[in-house]
Amino acid sequence: MNNGNTFNFPDLFKNNVLESAVSQFSAVDVSLSLLISFLIGLFIYAVYKKTFNGVMYSKNFNISLVAMAMITTLIIMGVTSNIVISLGMVGALSIVRFRTAVKDPIDIVYLFWAIAAGIVTGAGQYLLGILGSIVVGVMLILFTYKSSTEIPYMVVAHCQDNSAEKRFLETLSRHVKRHNIRSKAVRSGQGIELTVEVRLKEDDTDFVNQLAILEGIGDVVLVSYNGELAV
Repeated sequence: MNNGNTFNFPDLFKNNVLESAVSQFSAVDVSLSLLISFLIGLFIYAVYKKTFNGVMYSKNFNISLVAMAMITTLIIMGVTSNIVISLGMVGALSIVRFRTAVKDPIDIVYLFWAIAAGIVTGAGQYLLGILGSIVVGVMLILFTYKSSTEIPYMVVAHCQDNSAEKRFLETLSRHVKRHNIRSKAVRSGQGIELTVEVRLKEDDTDFVNQLAILEGIGDVVLVSYNGELAV
């Protein structure tokens, strides 16, 4: 009791906690945070495009990484400015479910990278966001450089008999850097179907034409392959 006035817990919480948890952002602060998160998002965009090794590049997914970094920045700025907003944000996000399938596991890395960049930028840790993104980007470029310069392919061929299979493999070995037989199917009366993983010596696929004209070789198909390969 103080001067005839009684204070209970809700009054103390409202007067002390809520009022002290509110902070004001100027237009300069908001603009600076969004600009830095946008620049970091552009860096993530460039790294993803450079290191992409999949079959089909999705520009929409890459653009969403930039937007995700900026949106996360806005969320963190709102959460840190007011405890009421933070409690409401927890409740709102708890009912959100994301069911979009991620085709490549490396895409999850970029999603977390964009979210992490938005979090530290929204919290005002600009140096951490910039230097951390540079380190992560350089690491991803270095680790994906080898796989991006040596694109794997699969060669599927139909051979009439064992001698045709032997000629096919001998000719193939002279035109590629290395090859590994992934599957071999022998069908009665239909010959042999070979699936061979190859690494090209150069960015030249003319050897497929030479394989197709070999005696006892049917159609030859060369396709790009984005699976994991043993080094």
